[in-house]
Amino acid sequence: MEHRSKIILLLSAAFAVVVLVAAGLYFSGLSSNKRAAAINPEAPPASQTQKDGEEAPPNTVELNESQVQSVKIEPVGERTFLIQRNAVGSIDFNQDMTVQVFSSYQGKIVDLYANIGDEVAKGRKLYTIDSPDLAQAESSLITAAGVLELTTKTLERAKKLYETQGISQKDLQQAVSEQQSADGALNAARNAVRLFGKSESEIDQIVAKRKIDPIMVVTCPITGRISARNAAPGLLVQPGATPAPYSVADESTMWLLAYVVESDSPLFHVGQEVKVNVMALPGHEFQGKITRIGAAIDPSTHRLLVRSEIRDPKRELRPGMLATYVIRTGDSVRSTAVPVDGVVREGDGTMTVWITTDRKTFAQRIVKLGLQQDGYHQITGGLQPGELIATEGALYLSNALRNASK
Repeated sequence: MEHRSKIILLLSAAFAVVVLVAAGLYFSGLSSNKRAAAINPEAPPASQTQKDGEEAPPNTVELNESQVQSVKIEPVGERTFLIQRNAVGSIDFNQDMTVQVFSSYQGKIVDLYANIGDEVAKGRKLYTIDSPDLAQAESSLITAAGVLELTTKTLERAKKLYETQGISQKDLQQAVSEQQSADGALNAARNAVRLFGKSESEIDQIVAKRKIDPIMVVTCPITGRISARNAAPGLLVQPGATPAPYSVADESTMWLLAYVVESDSPLFHVGQEVKVNVMALPGHEFQGKITRIGAAIDPSTHRLLVRSEIRDPKRELRPGMLATYVIRTGDSVRSTAVPVDGVVREGDGTMTVWITTDRKTFAQRIVKLGLQQDGYHQITGGLQPGELIATEGALYLSNALRNASK
């Protein structure tokens, strides 16, 4: 009997252990809501206990109705981007259209009639010189005029004498020959004086008054602007002796001199069109083309000289102006595009946009940028056309996320 009682106790203990293990497995298999209900039947499911102030998912910002008004939301679109390069340079006179105004003959400068920076027209008087060569030419002119006058009178007398048989035909022919020689000498003397810039009326005055005028006028050979002046009254000038008394530049075209980075040098070619902007004239674009590319890379800066000729019909550009220009180096491409204000540079250097599906909750997304043109970024990765993003107020959303994470 005693042995049987022990067996019954052992079986009862084993059954109790089995019941407890089964109960544990049962409760562990319940969902969190069922366990809560089992413990407290009055408690709602966990999905119903989330409150408005509960933490949102990472990198998202939820705005209320008043805050949404400060954010502009637009679908992502596409734009055509030009394959081009930018460079910075400076404006200069077109040296191919700049004339050094020398005197054709030596002499001392008497008067000056233009200053540096003046706009001058072709034929305008620039300076005068007292030329001994002109004085010599005018002296020869007066002499030739006197000889012609003498031979003309001699010929007239010879003709009258010949009519009365006072001289032979040979003497008459001699008088005619001398008069013709004197007339030719006078014409040559007039042409010599004309080379000094004297007009026909001025030459006639010299002949009539028998008075030498050694003042030679030097005029402007082209229409342009005085780019340099090295003249002063009393200065002795020589033909071709540098520096020239005046330099005049034609401003209908100007040069843009720029140094581009070595890595971009294979992309530039003579004849490529360029678009130029200067700080002094915002919003005004000038057109031109590349006319010369340097033969060598500067070893100290590793840059290449690129010279462009810019059209300036209104004479608005000035030498020394800082200019930026764009050179098209390839065919255009059509890509996903986002307004500049829709992209934010984060503290770690990444570029992000804010996307939304309900126009209330915004999620931050990292994107890859390409070109920037006309107020738009080219998106090369991370965004597709048609997605809704914040095109204005993106920086506000980034600041809101940053403040929420503190």
